[in-house]
Parts: sequence; structure tokens; C-alpha cells
Amino acid sequence: MITLNDLGYNDKIENFRISNNLMNFDVGRIISEHKERYIVKTIVNEFEAEIIGNLRFSAKNRSDFPAVGDWVSVKQYDTNKLIIYNILPRQNVIERQAVGKFGERQIIASNIDYALIVQAVDRGFNINRIERYLTICNTSEVLPIIVITKIDLIDNIELLAISDAISKRIKQVPIIFISNENKKGFEELINLIEKGKTYCLLGSSGVGKSTLLNNLIGENVMQTNEISESTNRGKHVTSYRQLFVLENGGLLIDNPGMREVGITDVEKGLEITFSMILELSVNCKYKDCKHINEIGCAVIKAVEQGKIEQSSYENYLKLEKEKTHFDMNMIEKRQKDKEFGKMVKQYKKDMFKK
Repeated sequence: MITLNDLGYNDKIENFRISNNLMNFDVGRIISEHKERYIVKTIVNEFEAEIIGNLRFSAKNRSDFPAVGDWVSVKQYDTNKLIIYNILPRQNVIERQAVGKFGERQIIASNIDYALIVQAVDRGFNINRIERYLTICNTSEVLPIIVITKIDLIDNIELLAISDAISKRIKQVPIIFISNENKKGFEELINLIEKGKTYCLLGSSGVGKSTLLNNLIGENVMQTNEISESTNRGKHVTSYRQLFVLENGGLLIDNPGMREVGITDVEKGLEITFSMILELSVNCKYKDCKHINEIGCAVIKAVEQGKIEQSSYENYLKLEKEKTHFDMNMIEKRQKDKEFGKMVKQYKKDMFKK
């Protein structure tokens, strides 16, 4: 029989339930979400679920709604249906900037221990994108593991070149090379997956996430499309997020392939991902150095000397610019929300006078 601990439950969640008088509710974990339709897994079964009206009306933004990985307080009201009353405090969230909505966040998943950053060795391989995902993980205090797929498409010399290229720019992050075709590298990956720990798949469309998930589970739970002969790339067909319990007890969340991975306020994440730039910046002539064209910039000097790769430096500047842009949009959005709130308040006041 499955236990709450098998689903990632811990003492911190239990203590919160006790201190907030929530023990009269059952508890479950969101394992699937699709346009505000939820599947919640409890120790009894998997149930369809909807949120209580108060939770819906009090929500100020999308992050106030349940997300895959959330622990929730629930009560059963039908044979296979639940009502969600509370979202229990999140350990962390992996999020990105909401597509087309400046200054807003979209939660990818919550309560994550490790992220599997998946990249394929074919023409879509991009270390800049790996650094982008690393920044998101480091911001969320989620431990990253880099998984490079489709190694059956290249020879050992090409594989070594890719390995060296990653290692020069990214330090102290596990890197695993696998083939979904011949299962090479799978034993090493499986050995890293711990019972009761939650892992989240991150990566672009076509890198092999669904096939990877199918291979880890041992059955075709996720549909995959044929690989194009012209591009050597498969099309990711996952349309919503879902949490699976693996045979060895690990918990794995699959995500739709993300073409856009806009970052949010990731200052801490940038400092960890580009730690060498942070360390060198203390030697810059100016304390507020932006490392762009300032005289006496220690970072620019390191780039010129080859101590920092030009491509990594340029990626840092790009992500820093995105972060600043997001921060400015957040300030603007808060100001507009504040002005709108004042307008509504004044309108109600005027109506009361009448």
C-alpha cells in the first residue's frame, strides 16, 4: 500500500497541518493539471478534483491556483471526486515568465528536489539553454542534473567534444549521457533517482523527454511522434504536466516542451550559475559595474584573456537584461494593479453615497 511518504510527504507539511488545524481534511498531491482540471493522488486512490469557490475568488494571480507537485487539503464529495480547500506551503517552485504576459509568472511545478535538464546532441544542442535552465533551478534551490540524449546519433569523438564543451562552462553539476534507443547510460541515471524524491523534466520540444519517461517507467505512458528524417528530431506531444511514480519509488514530473523559457527575478540563480563572473566582479574598478564596456572591468578582462568563454559571458549579459526587464515590468504591473484597486474603491465609495 502506498504511503504519503512515498509521494514525498514530510514532517514540515505534517507540522503545518497540525498547527493550522487541518487534520480534519484528507491530504493529497496534485499529479495532473490541465486548464484548472486536477487529478489528486491520495493513499486511497487517484481522484478528479476541483477547487473550492473561496480559493478561486481569492486568487490574485495564476500562482495562487494549484500546480502539479502541490500538496493540498481535500474532502471527498462523490465516489471519485474531491474538493480542494487549501494549497499547503510549497517547498519551492520552478517557474518561468508567463508567455506573452510581461511581469507575470507561470509555475512549471512545485515541491521539486531535482530537475533533469534534458538536451539532445543533434542540431538543437545549446549550452546557452542549459545555463538558462540552470539559472531557473538555482533560483528555486532545486538540484540540477544534466541529461544529454540521443548519443546513438554521434560517434565517441563527437560525444567527447560535447562533454568537454559543457564541462568548460558548467562546473559541479552531474552530467549523464544516454540513448533512448539502446538504453546506454540508463543504469547510471536510475541509480541517481531516490525513492520519495521528486524530479522534474525540463527541456525543449523534441529532445526525447517523453521517450525517456516511457523508458524509466517501462511502458508507453506518454505518446511520442516519429522522428523526422530531415531534422532527426522527434516532436514532443505532451500537452499538460503530470507526475508519475517510478518503479524504484522516485517521482517524476513530465512537462510540455517549452519553446520560450523566459526568466523571472533570478538574481540569486544568476550568481550561482555564473559564479566565476560574481567572484571576479569584486575586482572591478566600479562597485556598480555592469560588465559591458566599463574601464577597469575585471570580468571583461577575463573574457579577453580566455578565462571566461565569450559565449557564456554573452549569455550572462542576455539573462541579466531579461531579469532587469522582468523586474521593471513587475514594478509597472504592481503600480497598475494599485491604481486599479484605488479606482474600484473610489467607485464603490461613490455608489454608496448615491
